[in-house]
Amino acid sequence: MANPSILILAGDGIGPEVMGEVKKIITWYGDKRGLNFDVSEDLVGGCAYDAHGTPLTDATMAKAQEVDAVLLGAVGGPKYDNLDFSVKPERGLLRLRKEMDLYSNLRPAQCFDALADFSSLKKDVVAGLDIMIVRELTSGVYFGEPRGIHKEGNERVGINTQRYTESEIARVARSAFELARKRGNKVCSMEKANVMESGILWRQVVQEIHDAEYPDVELSHMYADAGAMQLTRWPKQFDVIVTDNLFGDLLSDLAAMLTGSLGMLPSASLGAPMENGRPKALYEPVHGSAPDIAGQGKANPIACILSFAMALRYSFNELAEADRLEKAVEKVLADGVRTGDLMGPEGGTPVSTTEMGDAIIAALDASL
Repeated sequence: MANPSILILAGDGIGPEVMGEVKKIITWYGDKRGLNFDVSEDLVGGCAYDAHGTPLTDATMAKAQEVDAVLLGAVGGPKYDNLDFSVKPERGLLRLRKEMDLYSNLRPAQCFDALADFSSLKKDVVAGLDIMIVRELTSGVYFGEPRGIHKEGNERVGINTQRYTESEIARVARSAFELARKRGNKVCSMEKANVMESGILWRQVVQEIHDAEYPDVELSHMYADAGAMQLTRWPKQFDVIVTDNLFGDLLSDLAAMLTGSLGMLPSASLGAPMENGRPKALYEPVHGSAPDIAGQGKANPIACILSFAMALRYSFNELAEADRLEKAVEKVLADGVRTGDLMGPEGGTPVSTTEMGDAIIAALDASL
């Protein structure tokens, strides 16, 4: 059988640096675990605009549709701030998500014990935190019509439409329930059913899918604003949270900061299964392109590395190898290895991007 295929889109800023460490780990899996991948590379974002006048070419889009998984670094930077909206670097990423129909966005918020002091919350509140936010990614207020800025009388009016169909809610709900079955078997659905008709439908459909297909999974409902409060009060009460595009955007960023550093957070965006049974999939770190430190060896590659661990888990069904990589990261952090963003008040000398990658590979070697 052919090797699983990966398309790497390193992007802009620190993207190529952090992706370089992922490529070393992909090579390690081929050399040490016999887990080989057919890897190709292409451009997305500002670098694609520089080369082709567009943030994502049709040819690259076609490649993304054909491979088993896309690994993306980061896009954007101040160099591109004055471009027309239609060709800004971020449009390349949004096109990938939309045309691949990546409706289920998985944003884990995991607090490694060694980093519990970095959270803005008390250590006992976040130590051992491991929750997953499942955000609907291709509908809702970001895509609903009508939208735009219009003139009504003597003033301008901005319009965005929150719109969801039953099937759009049902498929992301199934994604959350399936995920919960592999974790703590608990889902909390968040919306605003008290003031929004779309929230009423969301709650009804999630409940119907639960009752008909997933009665073994514990389900609760919560208003999204109350959910934000509970995430900062006692986040460990949650296992899987499923919510819409807008609330998912807000709640996942809130949950991200519970862990102390954006440099630690991976994500996966999944779509419907392809003919080979694997989902359409794009994996990327949550952090941005950080142009202020690009090229200086200061970037933390862990979020990008953990995004590859998510690919091992969700695209390639290599659960043991995903665990191996995540435990290697945990060991390195427990040993006190830190990039600059993870340095505490006690000081010390931060390691470079490549040194962090090398330390994780050494921990992988030690796991054999």
